[in-house]
Order: sequence, then structure tokens, then C-alpha cells
Amino acid sequence: MNIAKMIDQTNIKPDAKEGDIIKTCKEALEYGFRGVCVNPEWVNTAKKELKDSDIKVICLIDPPIGDSSHQDRIKACFKAKEDGADETDVVACISDIKHEKWDKILKDLEDICKILPTKVIIGSGYLVDEEIKKISEIVKKAGAICVKTATAKDPLENRELEEKSNHLKIMKSAAPGLLIKASGNIKIFDDAKKMIDSGADIIGTSSGVEIVQASR
Repeated sequence: MNIAKMIDQTNIKPDAKEGDIIKTCKEALEYGFRGVCVNPEWVNTAKKELKDSDIKVICLIDPPIGDSSHQDRIKACFKAKEDGADETDVVACISDIKHEKWDKILKDLEDICKILPTKVIIGSGYLVDEEIKKISEIVKKAGAICVKTATAKDPLENRELEEKSNHLKIMKSAAPGLLIKASGNIKIFDDAKKMIDSGADIIGTSSGVEIVQASR
């Protein structure tokens, strides 16, 4: 198992500077990560740093709970594409999930998934098991490439990874054929391995360097 190729090295700190993003990209080049995930304002910078590699530039859209308007979400995804993003990690609207607005969610995600290969963040820490199952099914129907657990501020980040492990199993069962991405509080190699053993194909973390070093 080449764990580096499963890692989306992430820098979505609100106070990140250009030098911080460049450092994250250099880490990705050195360790051979799958991708680099950044906020929208840093997509262009990341693309320039990674231009001669096969490392994907991933843009995080609409954190933490996906509550921007549909028009704003679409606009943000097109801007990410224009700036050079290879993929988007888009937060599904958590409020709409809780209120079971499934048709609205599907339409929103279908339009988004036409713009770039899309990983949909479902905020699993906010959800009960049945909601995780239902939204995972919708993510697949919408045409996404991946269903992802969390981003910053997800409540599950402060809980045991055992619960996240259970969520991954539900997601994989509900959306067969899609990639599964685990993120949130995955800091060490043992955490990453637990997520992979539970079905994760991709690990989102800011600790990719430490994880890969520990795996050697």
C-alpha cells in the first residue's frame, strides 16, 4: 500500500499565507501525495507550484455547512475551474439534509458535478446513520466521484475515530463504486490505517508528511 498516493494534503487554514501554500505544495511534490486541497483564493498558486506533476489541485467549496445559495456555489466552482482546479471538494447543505430536502440537494449537486470532478462532503458528524445512507445515495446519483466525511468544524472531529469508521462503512455500502474520503482529526499513521481498513480510498489531512514518515 502506497499511502502517500491516498493522501490529499490539506491547507485550509483561514490565515494561510502564500508561503504556507507553497510549502504544502512542496511537501506534496516531495512525498508524492494524491492531491493538495486549498481554499479558493489559493487554487492558482497551487496550480503553478504543481504544474509539472500529476498531483491534483483540489478546491474546497462552501465550508463549513454548505449554506451558500445555489448560484454562489456554481459561481465558486466555475471560478475554481478557471483558476486551474482539477477537483472540487464541495460541502452538501447540512441544513437541507437535516430537513430532508432531497430533491433540492440532488439538483444542486447535479449542476455542480458537471463543472469538475466532485467530492461531496456530507458532514457526517452532524448526521444520524440513516441520513448518512440517504445523502451518500444522492451523492452517487448526482454524478460525484467521491463521498467525503467532513471538513473543518465537523462535530465528529472531537470524537473517537471509531464513530467515523462506522460512517465510512455506511457510505461505502450506500454508494458502491464511489471513492470514499475520510477527513477530520486524522493525525497519525494508525488513524489513517484505521480509516483505510474501514473503506476509505482517500485520506484528507494536514499531517500527510508525518503519516507517510511513520509508514516507512
